[in-house]
Amino acid sequence: MKAGLKLIIALCIFSHLVSAQNPPKNFKGEIKLDIRDSKGDWPVFLETKAPKDAPNVLIILYDDTGFAAWSPYGGRINMPTMDELAKNGITYTQWHTTSVCSPTRSTLLTGRNHHQNGFGSISESAVGFPGYSGHIPKENATLATVLRQAGWSTFWIGKNHNVPVDALDMASSKERWPLGLGFDRFYGFIGGETNQWYPSLIEDNHFIEQPQQPENGYHLSKDLADKAIAYIQDSKQSKPDKPWFMWYNPGANHAPHHAPADYIAKYKGKFDDGYEAYRDWVLKRMTDRGIVPKGTKLTPLNPMPPETFSKDDAVRPWNTLSPEEKKLFSRMAEVYAAFSEYTDAEVGRVIKYLKDSGQFDNTLIMYCADNGASGEGSPNGSVNENNFFNAYPDDLNVNLKMIDKLGSQDTYNHYPTGWAVAFSTPFKMFKRYSGYSGGTADPLVICWPKGIKAKGEIRDQYHHCTDIVPTILEVCGVAMPDVVDGVRQTPLAGVSMKYSFDNVKAPTAKKVQYYEMIGTRGIWNNGWKAVALHGPAPVDIGNFDKDKWQLYNTDIDRSESDDVSGKYPEKVKELQKVWLEEAKKNNVLPLNDLSIPAFHGLQYHKENPADGRFIYYPGTTEVPEASAAPTLGRSFKILAEVNLNKNTKGVIVSQGSRFGGYSLFAKDGRLVYVYNFLGNEPEQVLTSPLPSSGLHTVGVEFVKEKMTEKNETLGTMKLYIDGKMVQQQPFRTQSGRYSLSGEGLCVGRDSGDPVSRQYTSKFDFAGGSIIKVIYDVGNDSYQNLENEFKVKMAKE
Repeated sequence: MKAGLKLIIALCIFSHLVSAQNPPKNFKGEIKLDIRDSKGDWPVFLETKAPKDAPNVLIILYDDTGFAAWSPYGGRINMPTMDELAKNGITYTQWHTTSVCSPTRSTLLTGRNHHQNGFGSISESAVGFPGYSGHIPKENATLATVLRQAGWSTFWIGKNHNVPVDALDMASSKERWPLGLGFDRFYGFIGGETNQWYPSLIEDNHFIEQPQQPENGYHLSKDLADKAIAYIQDSKQSKPDKPWFMWYNPGANHAPHHAPADYIAKYKGKFDDGYEAYRDWVLKRMTDRGIVPKGTKLTPLNPMPPETFSKDDAVRPWNTLSPEEKKLFSRMAEVYAAFSEYTDAEVGRVIKYLKDSGQFDNTLIMYCADNGASGEGSPNGSVNENNFFNAYPDDLNVNLKMIDKLGSQDTYNHYPTGWAVAFSTPFKMFKRYSGYSGGTADPLVICWPKGIKAKGEIRDQYHHCTDIVPTILEVCGVAMPDVVDGVRQTPLAGVSMKYSFDNVKAPTAKKVQYYEMIGTRGIWNNGWKAVALHGPAPVDIGNFDKDKWQLYNTDIDRSESDDVSGKYPEKVKELQKVWLEEAKKNNVLPLNDLSIPAFHGLQYHKENPADGRFIYYPGTTEVPEASAAPTLGRSFKILAEVNLNKNTKGVIVSQGSRFGGYSLFAKDGRLVYVYNFLGNEPEQVLTSPLPSSGLHTVGVEFVKEKMTEKNETLGTMKLYIDGKMVQQQPFRTQSGRYSLSGEGLCVGRDSGDPVSRQYTSKFDFAGGSIIKVIYDVGNDSYQNLENEFKVKMAKE
């Protein structure tokens, strides 16, 4: 009786468990008590298969490239790979971006407007408002997520500028890193830019060392092509019928402009005629090719009133330059062109692989750029773009001394504003100016041999970067889901461009597109364009409600050269109203054109501990600048507990690179502290003989005294050994950034490009040990920190 009761109870429990199980909705098997009586259903658990004959998708997205730079658009920079794709596909003449990289990239990720994605500005400049947080809402699922769930492999190669600035360090959630955004694999760099010779590399979710050094032939453009081919091969050898989506983002053409010497040599003398002559030359070629309509006029070199934009965005007329300046500026353009063509050649290796492996014909390829040419090099150009991010003026004499080293590891170069205007011909202004097409009109070539009949044709339909995701989804036969991972989705902001693939005369399907970037504004509506006469941050003008608005009929005035606002005042008011409606709908407000120091104060900064102390250890991953102890523009103290012996050498702690940073290290029996102020020579140095073998505390203290008009932080730097100040000198330190991205705080080595010329490579610490390093950014004296440290050492 008891045994029978037990069996009944067991059967009841099993029946309950079976009924309580929640198999997939499409499960077609049968679950019984015994597996012998049950029927499995493997297919329901396997990944979704893409539609039959679905295409691969390859987006090649360059940085900082104006409308008139590349050969398919009539430009002087040879792009053989892109030329070949254009001959086998279609070239768009009215495709637009947001005017800055992170925001544009967010639209290509999600198909929503950049402020909807929280990317009203670059990720490093995020502030605490919905449109500017740098956090893509879950309501805006990425294209990679949708395609992966529909049966595609998904790869992200190269630049990533969409990880929130508060999530860059190893302690942060990786939810918004590439693998958390729907990508199976990632290889590249996280941030706005990186040194092409010494990149800050990440694979998947972790930092890695670069596979080679420059002296062995390393350049990031080559590395990315190698990895792209490897990822596709890995996928195809396992699942040859599975299509893939790859987002390929080279570091080109963002500064630093780094290129092999043989490519630089190819452009010797090619830009000696100057940027104004280039504008005349290229406009004729663009007209002849049908890139712009006949009769399109050039806009002025300096089109904006001085009080409406920063003087650092002005252009010096070519005929006002000295012969030495002309030579320098021409050389800067040569290096930029070489960087672009070299990267195109590396992209060509990927395309060749696709052809050799039989994948080319059914791969939808989009070759494009994320914003107009960059004016961040100032009127004089720069051998260290980090000057711009520290609001520090470029020194023409310093630039001239480095002319023969441009493009090498010794420079972090960027051409002057004149070339930004030239490469954005025929439009006004350049990157960051979202109202004018100089910032937003970009090249786009689409090639898909199996799906596009047209070969070598032009398309004039007006489109925007938000239109890329809808286009890809339509081509792939995948509908945008209403719900993704349990979250109801916001509608896509763009429209598909597929209608234009084989219909050159099809009217533009897009009707309206707003623009805004760090204070600049514009609105396009059915051919009419209104633009606020207001430059971007850091102009610090405000008074947005008092701005004058210009009006252009872009259907007949492609270059936006004829302001007809006086003739059609009611149209201006109408478009202003449309802009405000779009702004409110897309989280555009509040508008921001603050100066760099004020802007920097609103950006994300890691919250300081209550006592102002940060502790770091050897053998750990570098700490990104946004998460590291703040030492820019302020007083600070650094103290390291180290075991030393007669053979001790190497870096104790470092941050930054030869283009700005600091390093505390041991070399040749001496303790050395170097502060490299934006790469300016000579290096600022404090040094003293190393103490005897054993446990010691060593470090520095900087006492801030004042700020200069150049944004230098002046004060006294002191070197300490075991609580005793052994040397002090006046130092100047940086107030903005050590690096826009990468080159983080490291204990026991110098990551990437070395801070000091006194050592090479990483200069790993050896001959002893580092216990820990403490930073103090509070108000305590160095001596108090030293005493506390001794107590802790005694306890441990």
